[in-house]
Amino acid sequence: MTAVEPGTKKKRISKKNKSAWRKTDIQDVEQFLEDQRQEERVGTFTEKQDEDLFVLDSSPLKAKTTTVLSIKQKRKLNAKKPMRTFQPMENTSKVEDPIVKRNHVKQKKNGRNIELEVCNPTKPRHRQANSDRGQYYVKMEQRLADKKAKKTNFETDIWEDVDFRDKIPGLKDEKGWISRDLALHIAGNVGKKLVKTHASMHHKTIKGKKFVAPHPGMSYNPTLQAHEQLLSQVVEREEGIIQKEKHLKRVTTSMFSKVTPEQRDERRLMEMSAGLDEDEKEEESEQEESQEADSSDKAYRTINAAVERDAKKSKQARRKELKQKELQRKTELKKKLKQQTADLIRIKSIRHELDDEAEDLNDLKKRRKQRAEKKKFEPKRLGRHKFEEPDVDVNMPEDLAGNLRNVKPESNLLKDRFHLLQKNNMLPTTVAVNRKKSKVKRFERNTHKDPGTSYQDLADRRRAAAKASKQTKDTIKI
Repeated sequence: MTAVEPGTKKKRISKKNKSAWRKTDIQDVEQFLEDQRQEERVGTFTEKQDEDLFVLDSSPLKAKTTTVLSIKQKRKLNAKKPMRTFQPMENTSKVEDPIVKRNHVKQKKNGRNIELEVCNPTKPRHRQANSDRGQYYVKMEQRLADKKAKKTNFETDIWEDVDFRDKIPGLKDEKGWISRDLALHIAGNVGKKLVKTHASMHHKTIKGKKFVAPHPGMSYNPTLQAHEQLLSQVVEREEGIIQKEKHLKRVTTSMFSKVTPEQRDERRLMEMSAGLDEDEKEEESEQEESQEADSSDKAYRTINAAVERDAKKSKQARRKELKQKELQRKTELKKKLKQQTADLIRIKSIRHELDDEAEDLNDLKKRRKQRAEKKKFEPKRLGRHKFEEPDVDVNMPEDLAGNLRNVKPESNLLKDRFHLLQKNNMLPTTVAVNRKKSKVKRFERNTHKDPGTSYQDLADRRRAAAKASKQTKDTIKI
């Protein structure tokens, strides 16, 4: 046997099962294949010429000038070097790229070139910083000027509904082929990205306008026609309110007749005593029955009640009953057949009835849809109270002055804007509440009371009265 070195000795492992195959060391095979692939990429030394492997140095020898760098400069240079973690990502292959015309992205260098500053310090650092600071202040002044111009520029209408598709040509399509989502996507790719808002932000929930101009009849110097029109509107509104009040009075107060207190007491007595006479009659009848039962107890009675037995039906009676049932079944079957033939005859009328029902159903759906659409634009109940249109401010003909100096003010601008915000569902409807003032308990201080009405005097009087009453009782007893 030959001696084997302990370092080269391979450990023999049982490979009976398939799971034991993983223990086999194949590192040498993998290393061989890796070297083979490396040679395919780079090439072997035997294939290359001497000119490719060696370089003839014909330049004269020069004294090496070593520039001594400080620790700070070395750190900056090391910072510019590629990181070792990204080293496996570098392409070391000699295989040519199959795609010849590849679009290589060139990254723009932002910030300072530290390598250039360290190796070629042409400009002092403090001067460079001063020039950068000067540019920064110029840009900041320009930015402030633009911001000020934005604040003072009132050319745009803030209430105007602006569509972003109007600014980008080709996005607004009359046929509706380009949806809003697609337009947002295109605007983002074009470079005019917009924030996608919810669909509820773009449909109106109220019918009321953002600003409603007052009626021309409310002017301090209105025309005759405008003033008469405003008065007619006010009259119609008041008549409607009066009719509602009359209706409520008719169905509540007028339905009940007025009675005197004596009649009211009599009615109450009759209502409360209703049913007492019937109870008395029932008691009398119960007493009579109990008396009859006592008298009948003396007679002989069996313990168990008599049982009545139905007479047994004869065969003839059963036969007749079966015939009757069969006849009834046949008549019912004939009625059903007759009804079916009648329905077949009147198919056209049944179709007309079904069409009428479907038409009525469609009309009902349309009305409900219209009602829901109308309700969508009405003022909503945001709080406890429902919104009601305020009274129209109007001046009577005798109060019209014709000039602002002598005009009689009827309306309030703040109230008008407040009601408009409530109508546009921006504020909940509120009602003015008159709070009752709490009753203040008043009492006299002991120091301010009269001596005759002090607490001690009252106590003395009570004691004296009690003593006198006791003496009178004793004298009466004697």
